Amino acid sequence: MFGFFKKELKLIAPVDGTTIDLSKVPDEVFAGKMAGDGVAIDPIGETIVAPADGELSLIFKTNHAFAMTLDNGVELLVHIGVDTVSLNGEGFERLIEPGVKVKAGTPIIKINKDFILSKGLSLATPILITNVDMVKDLVPTINKSVTAGNDVVLTYKLK
Repeated sequence: MFGFFKKELKLIAPVDGTTIDLSKVPDEVFAGKMAGDGVAIDPIGETIVAPADGELSLIFKTNHAFAMTLDNGVELLVHIGVDTVSLNGEGFERLIEPGVKVKAGTPIIKINKDFILSKGLSLATPILITNVDMVKDLVPTINKSVTAGNDVVLTYKLK
């Protein structure tokens, strides 16, 4: 009877921390949703995991961000911190290579939080859907303490 309603899809926390609204990320590209829409996390953890099942399509050379393509065609970007590309990979350790299928919760990158913070950089970590034209009803979870691989940080539906 209710089969015509689109299923609600979920992204889980890629890192332990507190969810924050994208507008609070200290970078206008993320805050202005120019790179996509989603949610951000102020991390307390140091292991970044996959927020959903899908293919790990890209890990940036500097290991500060990775992209995924989900089975439903949605494309994600997880960007660890702001201006962290300037560290040229220092403080980031790749745990897996791109091109593989991963499950939600699979560890992707380990960070040295203290080192990154010592450089005066923000660790605010946006989790973005980059092909927003495919989705609707994005609902981020804001101001909530979340556990990596466990708690939902964003729900959405396909158009």
